[in-house]
Amino acid sequence: MSTLPAILAETARELVALATDKGVTLATAESCTGGLVAASITEIAGSSAVLERGFVTYSNAAKAESLAVPVAMIAQHGAVSEQVASAMAEGALFNSHADIAVSITGIAGPGGGSDEKPVGLVWFGLARRGEATRTERHFFDHLDRHGVREAAAFEALRLLADAARI
Repeated sequence: MSTLPAILAETARELVALATDKGVTLATAESCTGGLVAASITEIAGSSAVLERGFVTYSNAAKAESLAVPVAMIAQHGAVSEQVASAMAEGALFNSHADIAVSITGIAGPGGGSDEKPVGLVWFGLARRGEATRTERHFFDHLDRHGVREAAAFEALRLLADAARI
């Protein structure tokens, strides 16, 4: 029996079926979700056919070392930024054999936010071989830490599913 919230389990199930049908493989690069996206995917039987690998890069050093996010980029824009989300997704794609990679970087709270980057701000990156990297910004200001992480994981699964449909 899954311990995932129903919406994550159902979205992951749909993603695994779709990716299997389309013959695409996936990679994740997670910061604030701490591996929740990859965990959601691996809850599904048959996920080994589509999940190539996952990176949990919670620290700035991990982003730089595992995903080749430039340290200067993190210093200039901050870890929670469009630029870093894009670089994380591209780094996950480059450092894997996956066809599609998603990245998540955000501020889950309850601390760590600022006026410029409040708690609940999450940036996503989506990289697909041979295509331009896309980014999305979401603001989950009405949720607690747990809720921000789950909502971000759901959005990442949705982004992967949308990309797999193409």
